[in-house]
Amino acid sequence: MKYEVRSPKSDIRKVWVCFAVKEEAGAFLRLVGERREVATLLVGVGKQNAERAMRAALAKERPALVLTCGFAGGLDPQLPTGTVVFAADREPDLEPELRAAGAKPGRLHCADRVAATAAEKRTLRDAIGADAVEMESQVICAVCREHKIPCATVRVILDEAQEDLPLDFNRLLTAEQEMNYAKLALALMRSPGKVGGLLRLQQQARMAAARLAEVLVRLITGLGNE
Repeated sequence: MKYEVRSPKSDIRKVWVCFAVKEEAGAFLRLVGERREVATLLVGVGKQNAERAMRAALAKERPALVLTCGFAGGLDPQLPTGTVVFAADREPDLEPELRAAGAKPGRLHCADRVAATAAEKRTLRDAIGADAVEMESQVICAVCREHKIPCATVRVILDEAQEDLPLDFNRLLTAEQEMNYAKLALALMRSPGKVGGLLRLQQQARMAAARLAEVLVRLITGLGNE
């Protein structure tokens, strides 16, 4: 198996599982446990942070396979929260493993901003025809191609196509695309009615992250058993 993600006694070649933020990664870290052949990377939100993190990591180590993972916004109205979608166009050998793990193929669009409303999602769907939207995978895959490292995108639907997010998170990010918690607190003070929606989104996030973790662990286990 060309990905070589099994765990031999020595000379381990790792699969890197990349997430933007810890909220996406937590369930996977708990479920995957201590596997020496798996490394989890937090690359930050957005293309610039992801590229910077990937290049820094690749300067120290070369993995056998990279998976770019995390939440995605639904663009296809037929994809409910918790659906795991993948794109592995350049890695056809990986597609059967992804399907067997519980993911379904889809077209993902890598955007520069959060699609915060159902109207924005409809516009993206009509213009691009993608099934889901996220913010890091395009550049991660590009860096991997540059280094001739196999890479696939595996994302879980967090918010559905017809769903507005409770807040416009684009307005709550710093210039470095990190959450500004002071702005978040102020936004909730100004609109306390948004608290319920934010709590529901957090619940959705926990469920979606758990579902993604299950698929990823099945995928990695399947590759290791090849």
